[in-house]
Amino acid sequence: MKRRVLTGAATVFLFAAGIARAEPRLADLLVHAAPAANPAVLTLAAGAAECAGREGAAGELDRLAVIDYSRPSSEPRLWVFDLRRGRLLFEELVAHGRGTGERLAERFSNTEGSHMSSLGLFRATDPYDGANGYSLRLQGLEPGFNDRALDRAIVMHGAPYVSQDVVRQQGRIGRSWGCPAVRSAVARRMIDTLKHGALVFAYYPDREWLAESSYLQCGQRSAPAQVARAR
Repeated sequence: MKRRVLTGAATVFLFAAGIARAEPRLADLLVHAAPAANPAVLTLAAGAAECAGREGAAGELDRLAVIDYSRPSSEPRLWVFDLRRGRLLFEELVAHGRGTGERLAERFSNTEGSHMSSLGLFRATDPYDGANGYSLRLQGLEPGFNDRALDRAIVMHGAPYVSQDVVRQQGRIGRSWGCPAVRSAVARRMIDTLKHGALVFAYYPDREWLAESSYLQCGQRSAPAQVARAR
C-alpha cells in the first residue's frame, strides 16, 4: 500500500463539494490549542464532530480526542481537547495495531482478528476493568470502517509499551491488537476525561474513508477525495 502522509505544513485538498466544512470557530479553537498538530487534520476532526452533533450521534460536544495516524508512533499524535474552555488537556503517544504497521501506520481494518486499527469517528462509552486494566469502550459510528469496534474489543487502555523509553530503545512504541493504547501514567485520567460520551476521531489519509465517511460528507452523497502529499 502506498503511503500518503500529511506532515506539519501539509494541506488536505478535498476536491468534493460534499465534504463537510467545520465552522471556523471550532476548527480555529482546536488549531490554536494544539499548534503542534496538523491544522488540516484538526479541521476535519472539528467538521466530523459538529456533523455528529447535528445528526444526533453525539451528546454535548464538550470533549474531543483526535488521533493522527499519519504520524509515526514515535511522536505524539493524540490530542484531547476541552471544547468548553478551549484548552488542550493531553498531547500523547498512542499505539496502533500490529497489523497496521511498524513505526508507521499503513493499513486499517474493521475486521475481527486483523489486529489492525480502525479509522473514523467513535463515541467513548463506559470504562471497565479488564485484562489491560482500566479501559474505555469505544463505539464505532462509521459503518464499514469502525462499527465493529465493540465486538472487536477496540478500547483505550494503558500499556507499558507506550513510552519514550521504548521509543529510545527501538525507535517506535509497541503495538496493540488494534486498540489506541496510551501511556499507563495517563490512562486513567484520560479515560475519565473521555468516558460517557466524548468523541474520538482517528485520522489517516485513506482515500476510501475520506470519500465515503458520512461524518466527513455529513450525510451527503459520497464524492471523490484526494489528499496531496506535502512537498
